[in-house]
Amino acid sequence: MRRLRALMRKEFIHMLRDPRTLVFIFIMPILQLVLLGFATNTDIKNVATAIFDQDNSAASRQLLDAFRVTDYYSFDYVANSQEEVNQLVESGKVKLAIIIPPTYHSDLAAGRTAELAVLVDGSDTNTAGTILSATTFIGQQHGTAILAQKLASSGISNAVASPIDVRARVLYNPDLQSSYNLIPGLIAMILMMTTTNLTSLSIVKERERGTIEQLIVTPIRSWELVLAKITPYILVAFMNAILILAVGTLGFGVPIRGSLLLLLLVTSLYILPNLGIGLTISTIAHTQQEAQFMTMPIMLPSMMLSGFLFPVSSLPIFLRLVGDFLPLTYYIYIIRGIVIKGVTIDVIYTQIAILLLIALILLTVAALRFRKSLD
Repeated sequence: MRRLRALMRKEFIHMLRDPRTLVFIFIMPILQLVLLGFATNTDIKNVATAIFDQDNSAASRQLLDAFRVTDYYSFDYVANSQEEVNQLVESGKVKLAIIIPPTYHSDLAAGRTAELAVLVDGSDTNTAGTILSATTFIGQQHGTAILAQKLASSGISNAVASPIDVRARVLYNPDLQSSYNLIPGLIAMILMMTTTNLTSLSIVKERERGTIEQLIVTPIRSWELVLAKITPYILVAFMNAILILAVGTLGFGVPIRGSLLLLLLVTSLYILPNLGIGLTISTIAHTQQEAQFMTMPIMLPSMMLSGFLFPVSSLPIFLRLVGDFLPLTYYIYIIRGIVIKGVTIDVIYTQIAILLLIALILLTVAALRFRKSLD
């Protein structure tokens, strides 16, 4: 234990004497969470919209009011011609254009189907798909309200009532806020990036500073060095995890519906395989720059294949198998389950067991990779 304590103390001294490391540990994750949390918000609001109302009647204004009362649209431009509409969309000033024909009111009064043209900028597929669905739904809902009003004035509204009454209920996130899904994923991703990058430089720094020779001549064993290297980072990463969770939940209004103690315990376990990945890279790389380059091929697959951005079920089978080897895949499932759904350990014990297995394998590999030699 004296050897372990001495090495742990040395690691803490290294971190405290390096201000850049402290900034990277505590400041950068918070900045990443805040910036990414706001920048990657998938809620569609205030989409720049152009209006070309050729009818300019009370009926057309009621239709536009139906769109205006939602938070989806920002009526920034009023066009006077089709050419002006095309120019606004082409220049990127608007993402959506609503075109009301001159016969809109007369068609409704005559009982004919009134047409409504909508132009959507498809260069941004995510925004285009969401806003197109919302615009279609609002238009149909307004049309249904007009029909119901006409039937009610005729006294036959009950005769055409729909035989099917669909009553939907959204569980866990009734307002469908994207932050509920995004923030837990960002917390998992940032923790992985921070812990992996920190530990990937630990042994490499010893080589670059020339202190690896001092470790080689000591009686310390390989597993003791690995344990001494990861223990300070476990403590620091755990403190960092608490800070990130606090900012993520309080700053973005995401409630933790499950057990906070269970979440912290699983987060501690999740830190271990990431430290194992970083240590394994550190035993292979010879320079800090090389270690940083080696972490890059791990970050992108973790982001794409773990369910952080895309549903795992939509991936091809081969990529799904690759994602099964990533610790992030299981922790995202766990943290979203605890935070959003409030699940207990009996729901996530399989993912916890797999995380533990991956941690043991990676830390063992790191210990075996370290040899007390200079090659």
